[in-house]
Amino acid sequence: MAATADRAAPLRLGSIAPDFEAETTQGPIKFHEWIGDSWCVFFSHPEDYTPVCTTELGAFAKLEPEFAKRNVKLIGLSANTIESHGGWIKDIDEVTGSNLTFPIIGDKDRKIAYLYDMLDYQDTTNVDSKGIAFTIRSVFIIDPKKIIRLILSYPASTGRNTAEVLRVVDSLQTGDKQRITTPINWVPGDDVIVHPSVTNEEAKTLFPNFRIVKPYLRFTPLPVEKTTAV
Repeated sequence: MAATADRAAPLRLGSIAPDFEAETTQGPIKFHEWIGDSWCVFFSHPEDYTPVCTTELGAFAKLEPEFAKRNVKLIGLSANTIESHGGWIKDIDEVTGSNLTFPIIGDKDRKIAYLYDMLDYQDTTNVDSKGIAFTIRSVFIIDPKKIIRLILSYPASTGRNTAEVLRVVDSLQTGDKQRITTPINWVPGDDVIVHPSVTNEEAKTLFPNFRIVKPYLRFTPLPVEKTTAV
């Protein structure tokens, strides 16, 4: 689908994450350059001093060391100024007991929100006092090649699940390294699925304890030590 004058072309899994320059609470960045050779979790907020987002940013800040162990950088976005973000961060740390140190992008004019198709075009009540659409609450996981690997969008009423975002990072990173996929509700240490591209002969070497449930479904143990969760 082509972009229109009002809306960027939709992003898909496998799209290259659009590059941009922005002001953040830690100074100006060029997004791709800032990511470097790391993974990135990029998540947006409609406004500073919003109740649900306050709890979310505190939760991400508390979990940041776990993301860092996996070579993942966190970065937020909110449609306010950097100065406004500074005061909000103080509230977040006070309310949640966090120590928020990752950058938050100032996107008052919503240019980046438009670029990443983050605006709510359906819910006409989700607008600010001037009638401008709020940024929706999106999450993007981006790999070191700048490829989008996950896209989530949450309604304003429902807080995000930071543990789920971390679980997806573990699944993606482990799958890239071990030639496996992960089943429903998988957590590191659970059995995994042998990737369809792996033949049974290859699996005998790669996964000596694999078992065939159906020709298209083969499980194998994968110790937590072989995942990215260690």
